[in-house]
Amino acid sequence: MPTVLMTGAGRGIGAAAALRLAAAGWDVHAGVRREQDGAPLVEQSRGRVRVLRLDVTSAEDIAALDERLPASLDGVVNNAGIAVGGPVEGLALDDIRRQFEVNLIGQVAVTQAMLPRLRASRGRVVFVSSLSGRVATPMLGAYCASKFALEGLADTLRLELRPWRVRVSLIEPAQTDTDMWRGADAALEEAIATLTPEHRALYAKHIDGMRTMIPRVQRAARPPEGVAAAIQRALTDRRPRARYVVGSGPRAQAALSRLTPTPLLDAALRKVAGVPRQP
Repeated sequence: MPTVLMTGAGRGIGAAAALRLAAAGWDVHAGVRREQDGAPLVEQSRGRVRVLRLDVTSAEDIAALDERLPASLDGVVNNAGIAVGGPVEGLALDDIRRQFEVNLIGQVAVTQAMLPRLRASRGRVVFVSSLSGRVATPMLGAYCASKFALEGLADTLRLELRPWRVRVSLIEPAQTDTDMWRGADAALEEAIATLTPEHRALYAKHIDGMRTMIPRVQRAARPPEGVAAAIQRALTDRRPRARYVVGSGPRAQAALSRLTPTPLLDAALRKVAGVPRQP
């Protein structure tokens, strides 16, 4: 029975992937920030998913993995992530640091801790990234930056680990029906509340554009099961891809972003995000 560690498994993509892999016969160790968050996983999988507390920013939690996981490990899926919104100019530096601690540094820490096991098994490392790791979006600069950085990290690891046949893949979904987008309205208002009055005035039209964009994204969001299927393929394909773009629409977006001249792409992104022509 193959064994996998899944981070950020308490909900959304992580939960869907944990249940899918368990149903396919994997021994799934699901990392959640609070163990009670994993109770639905245990119930829905009829005990096939094993829950463990894992905050990817906690050195103590990561160190404890050595004793809590079996000696043999076939895959690590780095899925834990958060999104910090707001104009870059107005973001608190501590919030930007937190964005990178979860979305990048935590992924590195978990992967480093698991590599001896993966090297022994010739296992797989999977990072759940986003199309936001290729194309930046106004008002999500910190999130996009963390995903751009994650893509570079994964590309480097893929090259470095090749001699040991440890394969590294990126999963690149677009809008997915998870808590991040379901709660995007409230998250935006929280982000606005942290801005200074000056920044709220300067970016008032950007904020209105974001308020208009969020419902459109929510309607277009796809179920997380599609991302879970891509994660399973990255773990099981005989020749895993470097990148799995999830869905035909996102694949078209990714292709167009590579082919579209930057000024035209910028204009399209500004229009979609409601960035004004004038202050």
